[in-house]
Amino acid sequence: MAAGGTLAVNEAAKTPAEGGRMARRRVYLTYLGDVMKEPIIYELGHKFKLVTNIRGATIKDDIGLVTLEVSGDEAEIERGLSWLAGKGVKVEPIEMEDSA
Repeated sequence: MAAGGTLAVNEAAKTPAEGGRMARRRVYLTYLGDVMKEPIIYELGHKFKLVTNIRGATIKDDIGLVTLEVSGDEAEIERGLSWLAGKGVKVEPIEMEDSA
């Protein structure tokens, strides 16, 4: 306990909005069909309070391939990537690290 009987807050336990460390992941996204017409990366960033950064993309008439970096709270990243998979997007991890 800190002085005055209050618990000290560990920096790593804080959410990014509270000044804690943000997790970062890079993934490959592959999507086909109707989902290609949806703004899924925009929605991912807004629905799950994530920062998205497109590192590379190839979009054809029938397939989309995107290299995406996602930053935010680890639990939000997990929820967001699960949401993408539920929309029919194939999500493959490239790397996972905590930013300093």
